[in-house]
Amino acid sequence: MRIGLMGTGRIGSFHAGVLARHRQVDSLVLADADAERAAEVAQRVGAEFTPAEDLLASGLDALVITSATAAHAELIGRAARAGLPCFCEKPIATDLPGTLEALREVESAGTVLQLGFMRRFDAGYATARERVRAGDLGRLHTVRTVSSDAAPPPAPYLPLSGGLYRDCLVHDFDILRWVTGREVVEVYAAGSAAGPAMFEEAGDVATAAAVLTLDDGTLVTSTATRCNGAGYDVRMELAGELDQLAVGLDDRTPITSTEASGPPAPAKPWAGFLERFAPAYEAELDAFVRVVRGERANPCDGREALQALRVAEACEVSRREGRAVRLAEVPDA
Repeated sequence: MRIGLMGTGRIGSFHAGVLARHRQVDSLVLADADAERAAEVAQRVGAEFTPAEDLLASGLDALVITSATAAHAELIGRAARAGLPCFCEKPIATDLPGTLEALREVESAGTVLQLGFMRRFDAGYATARERVRAGDLGRLHTVRTVSSDAAPPPAPYLPLSGGLYRDCLVHDFDILRWVTGREVVEVYAAGSAAGPAMFEEAGDVATAAAVLTLDDGTLVTSTATRCNGAGYDVRMELAGELDQLAVGLDDRTPITSTEASGPPAPAKPWAGFLERFAPAYEAELDAFVRVVRGERANPCDGREALQALRVAEACEVSRREGRAVRLAEVPDA
């Protein structure tokens, strides 16, 4: 199998290393708007390099998109028109019109689009999904999600990110749907730009919180921040009438108990997403290779990504207008 990869930044270079080692990938071709960077990564992982404009004409069997967010929708469309199966890091686009147009291209071409929601491939979340759906918790009544970055991203990234709800909390919204099997029907969201001035300058927030109502009445709180000095903290707690589960609670969770008998501060807290979710990233790419080979169904297609984005869009409207927003207000077609 010959796979092309567009975008060799932090996540792209990680994916390039994974694909270069994959037993079913015979050749890997890398490209980037920054040709020098792509060539350096290609040399380091043992892949081929080609100029960005030549990538889709390189005899590919599939395309992996890890470029800047603003380029995702166009590249998805180009891959669809070329008849290529495509893996794309989230999001498809930073807005609904761009997302819907890219999905129309894929559906018109009849090609495959798998989105990079890596938490679906994390062992802890998979176990939670199994136990919730097996009824081990009884009636689920409360879910809490936490997504906290250890340090803010570079200031130039913020205006391009789509904002904290679309860039960060969209992972929580996707995994919430995947674990519980329920849909969000209403959101109420708030955000704060307190902290570094770059967030307010970018029209973004540094910290966000949302209360979500699911279609069976379950209540969900989702919080996120870019400024969690203790470390990278991603967790999910699910409480039912019979039991309670926590995902992401281990000896590296960056939290300290004040109880005398509680666990001490972690000796080596999680530093970032690539470290915390490395096995999940590898598993999602392995799944994509198997999808391309016809060995399994698509585990996260574009329509799934659309539903998570709709929740993020509803949160943005709620934050801006200071009101509860029904998901029915956000178009899905």
